[in-house]
Amino acid sequence: RGVSSIMLEDLFQSTTSVSLLVAIVGLLVLHLLYSSFSSYNERREPPGPKPLPLLGNLLQVDLKRLDSCLCELSKTYGPVFTVYFGLKKVVVLAGHGTVKQALVNHAEEFGDREVTPIFYDFNQGHGIIFSNGDTWKEMRRFALTTMRDFGMGKRITEGKIIEECHYLIEQFEEYEGKAFNNTQSISYASSNIISAIMFGKRFEYKDPVFQAMVERDHDTIRLTGSASILLYNMFPWLRPFLKNWRDIMKNVEGNKQDLRSLIAELKETLNPEMCRCFVDAFLTRQRDLEESEIKDSLYQDDNLLYSVMNLFAAGTDTTGSTLQWCLLLMAKYPHFQDQVQEELSRVVGSRQIRVEDRKNLPFTDAVIHESQRLANIVPMAIPHKTSRDVTFQGYFIKGGTTVFPLLTSVLYDESEWESPHTFNPSHFLDEDGKFIRRDAFMPFSAGRRACLGESLARMELFLFFTSLLQRFRFTPPPGVTEDDLDLTPVVGFTFTPTPHELCAVSRH
Repeated sequence: RGVSSIMLEDLFQSTTSVSLLVAIVGLLVLHLLYSSFSSYNERREPPGPKPLPLLGNLLQVDLKRLDSCLCELSKTYGPVFTVYFGLKKVVVLAGHGTVKQALVNHAEEFGDREVTPIFYDFNQGHGIIFSNGDTWKEMRRFALTTMRDFGMGKRITEGKIIEECHYLIEQFEEYEGKAFNNTQSISYASSNIISAIMFGKRFEYKDPVFQAMVERDHDTIRLTGSASILLYNMFPWLRPFLKNWRDIMKNVEGNKQDLRSLIAELKETLNPEMCRCFVDAFLTRQRDLEESEIKDSLYQDDNLLYSVMNLFAAGTDTTGSTLQWCLLLMAKYPHFQDQVQEELSRVVGSRQIRVEDRKNLPFTDAVIHESQRLANIVPMAIPHKTSRDVTFQGYFIKGGTTVFPLLTSVLYDESEWESPHTFNPSHFLDEDGKFIRRDAFMPFSAGRRACLGESLARMELFLFFTSLLQRFRFTPPPGVTEDDLDLTPVVGFTFTPTPHELCAVSRH
């Protein structure tokens, strides 16, 4: 019996040891599985439609109206999703909450610029809009400081805009109420405001060099949004076969040549004691750094040329296009035009409108904001890139990933706007008719890459629009009804109105 007892005890101990071993192994397996699952969860990438080899999701999108297609895909895949343009992986951000969270709350991670092949062709990594790192930081900081020094958003610029309003009104009056296309006149007027800051002067509307520069910029911005250039960004080897690419580069070279001439003229007459403009400020800084024998300075000729190119193009195109949309919408919805003009007559009368009048013109301000919202002129912003790995809304997004903040989905967000696809100024008015700011109003984008000329653009839009509405009534051409006026945009890199004519009928 003693032997049996010992054997049973040994057996019990060995069984216990095996059980313990099994338990330990089981716990290790569970731990490894949990770790793998957690790691998978942490690295769970945004969903999206299944890509085809080489083509990615190209067959599932319409490159001629990409923003609308991506909005539709977000309804299936959610506010953060992945699409492949060829082999290029892109994460799309949709809806006000998501775009704001990324660009504002995660400004650092989502703050780099995606420099596509066409953007590199434009600027070679120099300048402000299509650069990253130290170049971008220093050039943006310098541009913001200098433009503020020259009155961006201040009284001095207000005077320049008011002066330009008079020239634009004169242009409109020449047509004596007959129908005309206002695109060129408006473009020249808005371009002259940024020109005054860049070069310290305005240009005559008939100046052939000025006309050519403005026209080239419009053409380039339109072609940059074309399907063939989107394909070039995905498959750079296509470049030799693309007429649009050749046309763009011809425009870019033409404007570089004209801008170099303007810069050279300013350099010849530079007086550091009397700074006239942005170019002067840059040249003075450049000279001071050279005298201090500071090496590796970013204040080089290329950064000057491309910064001026960036600011001239952006300051010409976006404000001009928005003002065209404003006037077209007034002609299409005359009852809103009536309300704007009644408010202007009651509050301002016939005297010169000033920026300070804005607070007493809530309906007019609401109309301008609603025009910007509906026009949606930069539908996908300019593409961003993640600066490092980031986990966002539960998804892992690798550093260096291209990101599209879909501004269409913000400005037309059905959870933010009562009637997102309708022109409705009451979006910006409370029950008492007072102007209200809306968080989802994001036409200038947001975060580190928000439009640096926003305060200038807002001032221009207000003064140009009110001055024109004070003087003229805008109507469709004879034989054309309000219903006939087409709000379908011409799709380029920005959205501009379809070519059209309006009558500017004098109110006096």
